[in-house]
Amino acid sequence: MEENRLYTAPANQVLLRGVLLEAPVYSHENHGKQFDRMVLSVQRLSGTYDHLNILTEHGLTENLELLDGPMVEVEGQIRTFNNHSGQGRRLVISVYAEQVRCCEGPPENRVRLTGTVCREPVYRHTPLGREITDLMLAVSRRYRRRDYVPCILWGSVARMGAECPVGTVLTVEGRLQSRCYVKQTEEGPEERTAYEVSTVTAALS
Repeated sequence: MEENRLYTAPANQVLLRGVLLEAPVYSHENHGKQFDRMVLSVQRLSGTYDHLNILTEHGLTENLELLDGPMVEVEGQIRTFNNHSGQGRRLVISVYAEQVRCCEGPPENRVRLTGTVCREPVYRHTPLGREITDLMLAVSRRYRRRDYVPCILWGSVARMGAECPVGTVLTVEGRLQSRCYVKQTEEGPEERTAYEVSTVTAALS
């Protein structure tokens, strides 16, 4: 893989390399096209695993022995939509795979996004005292659609992001991570999973 391959797309690009947890299964149909879903497990340097939802057009992976190889590499884009089923509204975050291949090599998880800050950033400290800023980027794609991607900025990048008003255009780089948390509901505590881009660099665009 060429080192600069991730940086050819202007707004939204993801490169993942991990282990497939199960074979692709049917997800849904949209505008006459069928889509499959699968879950890719990507190990961090810390040893923690991110379990990431992958969407593919049906048939993209049918000739690949994805469960037999050591690793699976996915290139694509982050896609989001609001799921209104059930109570309330949830932001569903997946990676739309444009290419899938069997491969060897170390785990990989790289994201590059250019988008517009669409909510007031929230600056805070973690229980361990680390500076972080939560912000939401609206990332444009074709047909005047947008994907709304939650991002976490750390350290000096967090301080910079905290000063960005709504409407600021940012380019961020980092990894797509999954994070389990417990939400208190009327029925009691419920375990959920949040997906967000943990950002290591950010710059005004």
